[in-house]
Amino acid sequence: MRPGKRKGKKVTTWNEPYTRQSSAAEQKLYQYWLKLVQVEPPNSIIERFKVLFIEGGTYPDKEIMQALDEIITSKYAEAQFKFVLNRCCHILINRWQIHPQHRSTIPQLIACFEIKPAFLDHTLRYKSARRLRELIKNFRNTEQYTTLQRLSEAVSKTIAQKSEVKNTPLVKLINRYPYLYEHCLLSEDSTYEDQQAIGKMRTEAQRNYEIELSQYITHQVRQTQVARLRPELHSKQIDRTIHNPTLLNDNELFCAVKQYVGKVEGSSSYRDLAHSFITHTSKTRTYKDFKNQLYAYLTSSIDPGYGKRQFNKQLYTYLQNTLPHNDSQPVSEFLIIRTCTNLLNFLVVNNQKQPQHFVFIDLVANLGTTKTVGLLLKLVLICRKVKPYLEKRFSILFNHYESNIGDAVMWLIQCLENLNIALSIHFGAIDLSYLSRLR
Repeated sequence: MRPGKRKGKKVTTWNEPYTRQSSAAEQKLYQYWLKLVQVEPPNSIIERFKVLFIEGGTYPDKEIMQALDEIITSKYAEAQFKFVLNRCCHILINRWQIHPQHRSTIPQLIACFEIKPAFLDHTLRYKSARRLRELIKNFRNTEQYTTLQRLSEAVSKTIAQKSEVKNTPLVKLINRYPYLYEHCLLSEDSTYEDQQAIGKMRTEAQRNYEIELSQYITHQVRQTQVARLRPELHSKQIDRTIHNPTLLNDNELFCAVKQYVGKVEGSSSYRDLAHSFITHTSKTRTYKDFKNQLYAYLTSSIDPGYGKRQFNKQLYTYLQNTLPHNDSQPVSEFLIIRTCTNLLNFLVVNNQKQPQHFVFIDLVANLGTTKTVGLLLKLVLICRKVKPYLEKRFSILFNHYESNIGDAVMWLIQCLENLNIALSIHFGAIDLSYLSRLR
């Protein structure tokens, strides 16, 4: 990527820090949980959480009970209680996330919201408890609660058998895709501390995935070599402890790795093609010329039979209609980033409110998941700053289909798995370059 001449809108993986001004009662609640989580075991804290928020009865600490009553009887409670409750949850979660032995407690905390509270009799706290229960019921329909549920799945144990995936809701697979964490596990009111916790969680999950992927592929390559050179030793050297870390079968996995590491057009890999494009377009004079060259770069990997039917024409028209008032301007980093983000809207999904993705489904149906992800990889390799934007596009699809069982969205699972491999190879610490030299 060459230096830009204009500074465009920053593309970031993080949500903006939450800045809503909290009341004295809210601060009292936050400070209470901050102190408690440092001295009490998780199980004890969860019991306190149930009594205070779920049951809504008499709480041992009267000062905290009064602070909560002040919050829920406020005229702003309907709009703001979800933020208060979410903050209390994340104070506990962020602390437990630091300690691996406590992470299993996180799903237990979030499961509290599904507990049916005891019968409410007409005591002195009847009105306050009834109001609290109404707000808790409303909380279960918020973005904050949905995000907490995804977080619960992310820290839960990975599904052991691939056969289970067909009957499993997509949301339960969130832990498999670290590149979705910052987009699916953070909500509008996430604080800087929340973002750091999820970022650390992503880094750890990504590192573990890359280690497992590298070990498995290296193991399989060695097994193949042994089978070819010393077939009598092959059956004796099978290591059953090294498992395929993806939801792809071995053939699908190695086709994907070969596609993203090896030669895809003549003697050139994706990395070679991207480098050649960047070098060539560094001398391009106008933005219109750049768009024409980008069209040629992208369509070179499209099957001619499919491209000629309608896709190539659609892509060409879309590019020509992208920022046309800049056609005579010099190419800048700002224009490149805007063009690539617009293309990701076109190729994957446009927006969260109305997630139209007909083009993406058509690409997958005609090119297959591996080559479709390869097309997106070509785009990100020439403009690495839009990688978070690509991840965001896939998070929109994930959120849209998260309640569907795996069998109904296997095409999307295949894409998520392929993207995991492609991003790990080109943006992670994994080195599989030796595979391109093998025959």
